[in-house]
Amino acid sequence: MPQFTYTAMNESGARVSGALEADSEAAVLRLLEDKRLFPVSVKGKGITAAGKPKRRRVKMADLGMIYSQLADLLGSGVPLLRALDSLVKSTPVPHLKELLKEIRSAVAEGKSLTDTLRQYPEIFPPLHTAMIQAGERASFMEEVLRSLSGFIERFEELRGKVMGALIYPAVLAGLGTVVMLAALMFFVPKFEPLLANAKKPLPSEIMFAASHIVRNYWYLVFLGLVGVCGLVWLNLKNPAVRRKLEVWQLKIPVVGSALRLLAITRFCRILGTMLANGVPLLAALKISKDATGSNILAERISEAAEAVRDGKRLSEPLSQGDFIPEQILAMIAVAEESNNLDKVLVQISDTVERRTNRQVDQAVRLIEPVILCCVAAAIGFLALGLLLPIFTMASALGSK
Repeated sequence: MPQFTYTAMNESGARVSGALEADSEAAVLRLLEDKRLFPVSVKGKGITAAGKPKRRRVKMADLGMIYSQLADLLGSGVPLLRALDSLVKSTPVPHLKELLKEIRSAVAEGKSLTDTLRQYPEIFPPLHTAMIQAGERASFMEEVLRSLSGFIERFEELRGKVMGALIYPAVLAGLGTVVMLAALMFFVPKFEPLLANAKKPLPSEIMFAASHIVRNYWYLVFLGLVGVCGLVWLNLKNPAVRRKLEVWQLKIPVVGSALRLLAITRFCRILGTMLANGVPLLAALKISKDATGSNILAERISEAAEAVRDGKRLSEPLSQGDFIPEQILAMIAVAEESNNLDKVLVQISDTVERRTNRQVDQAVRLIEPVILCCVAAAIGFLALGLLLPIFTMASALGSK
């Protein structure tokens, strides 16, 4: 429970200070009134100097669980405050319980749920708050929360599939790197005295030079890698660099197609879900633009929003740049004519998601042999660098 410090005046006019635990500032004022104290100032230790809640992180899966449970409670006719009380009691995660207590306190003081959630932008993205605001205004909060829960569940499932598929290639690449470094540090040096007087071809010279650098200047290698990673990280914060990198990624066979379909899936599902829950088209386009994960698609959506504001159709500006396939654009155009855009977009996202899963599987199957070939080539180069001088020495001895 949040703790508040207070300064108050007692009945004799003396100043007293202390600390109290309560759900909200209003609860502290009631406690002080019961003690016949007249508050001068009340400050919460869980609140920053700017009056905003302290920052914290909540897993997206936990957020989806909260939405689902709150939708079940509201659907059963439980009032919002009692529903939040039930969530506080049933939540085992400490920082999540603290968050729900703060939300419950703000709602009890008369704030709307939307205004309360907007105080936590690091937890509740604009997509969620916009949909909840539409649900509050049109009195279909239960449906909105269920839509958000289903959206988070699908997103987490797709992300888990992608991350799970990349585990094996990442482990393979990591083990290959460790084996090569260990060979250069401990295995190759044992051959240097034996091959000191032998004529070394270029692969052998490269291998022994790499071994020498790794053994004697490993700290410089480490600092160089850290510097390169830091430089790449700084450049990735530049929108122009990120866009160029995305253009390059989209040109990779299979992988580029999977990334393109993933961005389209996000856009269609987010936009369709928001439109189905009463969010206006222009506001939905603005929010979905920042949630696609693609700079190129975000540019198309910005142009589409301007075109829609001028009275044009959504499908016309989206067709520029050949990012979205013609079949999807045709479905969007037909949906606009039939005034059924929200349902069609969700259907498109379901269809494209299945295609995305197949593309991800193909991309992973392509990455695995590429990594295996790279590891095999590195080990083969290592063996070649050691064996060539031996063969040279053997041929020289045989010719004598």
